[in-house]
Amino acid sequence: MASALGGALGSKGMGGNILGSIKQATPDIGGILGSIMGQLNYKSPYSAASPYLEDIAGTITPYYQPYITSGQNALSSLMGQYGSLINDPSAKMNQMGSQYQASPGYQYNVDQTTKAMNQAAAAGGMVGSPQEQQQLGQVVSGLANQDYYNYLNQAMGLYNTGLSGMGNINQMGYGASTGLADNLASALMSQAALAYAGTAAENQNTGGFWGGIGGMLGF
Repeated sequence: MASALGGALGSKGMGGNILGSIKQATPDIGGILGSIMGQLNYKSPYSAASPYLEDIAGTITPYYQPYITSGQNALSSLMGQYGSLINDPSAKMNQMGSQYQASPGYQYNVDQTTKAMNQAAAAGGMVGSPQEQQQLGQVVSGLANQDYYNYLNQAMGLYNTGLSGMGNINQMGYGASTGLADNLASALMSQAALAYAGTAAENQNTGGFWGGIGGMLGF
């Protein structure tokens, strides 16, 4: 095409060396043309990747938030419970003791003990005596104390199980949330990287295309 254009110019008396002079003055015009057109068509890799990057927070947050909320509630509750135990453990025991009710086994033990002691006192001719009443009162009081502290031990065991369970559930939930969030972030970052690389390749191909066009024109 360049030779045909040169011949046409020569036939009109304008000289066939004009095109050659242009080519000589701009020996790399093909590369320049490719560079200019590449810049005009350039797409920022970050612009292509940023939608994926911006989606990460919105995608991860809904999975984190329930565990964050439950963790905050659990932490507040645990701090309150541990604080009361540290500052005034007897108050916690009294609180638990205020809910005490005699167990069915306690009344059975009292009845059986009373029956046995009455029989023993009858054999000795001491039924209803002050001595028998005192002994019976001491035994019944001991049974009551035993029943009460058995209740406290069971209540404290359940209380400790509740504290431990709350802490464990919160930790397990946080671990699951973190794992899921990490996987989502990794997937989205991979998408962003692919978008970045794809756009960079597209830009390179566009520049090469226009450079090729310039070469085909003979520049």
